[in-house]
Amino acid sequence: MIMKYMGKNGAILAGFALVTTSLIALTFAGTKERIQFEQEKQLLSVLNELVPEKSHTNELHLDCILVNAPESLGSNQDKRIFRARMNEKNIAAVIETSAPNGYSGEIKMVVAVSFDGKSLGARVVWHKETPGLGDKVDLRVSDWILSFANVPFSGKDDKRWQVKKDGGQFDQFTGATITPRAVVQAVKSTLIYYNENRDMIFNTTSNCASSITSNSSGNEALVNE
Repeated sequence: MIMKYMGKNGAILAGFALVTTSLIALTFAGTKERIQFEQEKQLLSVLNELVPEKSHTNELHLDCILVNAPESLGSNQDKRIFRARMNEKNIAAVIETSAPNGYSGEIKMVVAVSFDGKSLGARVVWHKETPGLGDKVDLRVSDWILSFANVPFSGKDDKRWQVKKDGGQFDQFTGATITPRAVVQAVKSTLIYYNENRDMIFNTTSNCASSITSNSSGNEALVNE
């Protein structure tokens, strides 16, 4: 009798688990495209902040290549590089990169670089840093990230590209040096990568794009690739 009762309860629990798993899967499938849309919409906004539309004539989010450079760009994932051009003239590149050694893990960013290798700016697009401390790298929290706008770069031995605590020019946060140090290093590594690969970056045929674009009414739409 007890075994029969246990078997019945087990079947009920198994059925409940199956239904719950199915509901979760359906919810994920229904929201995955929307999540992708919002992430790409944010990316498009960031691209236009770092390289204003008036400074290039091409569609920045469509002129893009995929690269894989874990030692320079922070992870084994493919990264996108968006190219800005004024007619036939190369103007700038915006490179997806990451700092793998943030206080709470990976910090995903994009870095804009002028054709001659100067930092035009950077933005953090995803992180898990501590609220009130490391999250100050996020523009929604503080303007610290704006310190990378229009900053000269003279190569891997440029001592200015460190936090002030290490003898450089970038501020650290009170009680949180690890996060800004990681971001500064990631931006510097990205600039080194750009300067070592500039010809490849601008001469490679476009092979990727943001999956968001504008439709004829001027509204954003998700492109099925």
